[in-house]
Amino acid sequence: MSTDKKIAVLGGGSWATALVKILSNNTSELLWWMRNEETVNYIKETKRNPNYLSSIPINTKIVNVSSDLKTACEKADIVVLAVPSAFVHETLSSLKINLSSKIFFSAVKGIIPERNQIVGEYIQNEYHVPLKQIGVITGPCHAEEVALEKLSFLTIGSSNLSLCKLISANFKCKYINVKASDDVIGIEYASMLKNI
Repeated sequence: MSTDKKIAVLGGGSWATALVKILSNNTSELLWWMRNEETVNYIKETKRNPNYLSSIPINTKIVNVSSDLKTACEKADIVVLAVPSAFVHETLSSLKINLSSKIFFSAVKGIIPERNQIVGEYIQNEYHVPLKQIGVITGPCHAEEVALEKLSFLTIGSSNLSLCKLISANFKCKYINVKASDDVIGIEYASMLKNI
C-alpha cells in the first residue's frame, strides 16, 4: 500500500540513498534532489550513487534524480529532508517558493545551527508549515544495513496520526518494519543524542 502523493527526497548522502532505495519499492515516481550535478549525471548513467552506498542499484525508471531543488520541491506533496543539519538552512533558504502547504518529514539528526532549533521547530517557524504537516523518520537502523536489505526498523513520528500512517505505508517493505509514534520532539532529540 502506498500514497498517490508525490515524494521528494532532499540529500545525496548514505541515509538519503537508503531512503530512496526503500521508497522506490512503493511508488511509481520518486523525486531525488542532490546538489552535485556531476553526481546526478553519474547516477543517471550508471544507476549508482558514486559517493555513498555505491553497491545499491537505483531504479532510474522510478527515481527522477535532479540538481533542480526548486522543481523538486514544487512538484512534491511530501518533502523528506535528508541533508546534514548544518546545511538545512542554506539549502532551504535558497528556495523562493511558498512551502507552507507541503508535508515535511525530517530524516535529519541534529540542530539547525543558524536557529538553534530541531528540524521540526525550524520548519514550523521559518516556513509556517503547520505542526500537523510535519513529521520525523529515524531508526533504529543503519543505511548500510538497509542497503543490504537486512531486516531493519524505522520509527515514523507525527502528531497527525493519519499522516503518520500515510507515510508509513510508503516505507513498509519485506525488509523494513515501521513503528508509528506521535512524539515528534522526543524522537528528534533522541536521534540527535544517539549520534553524539
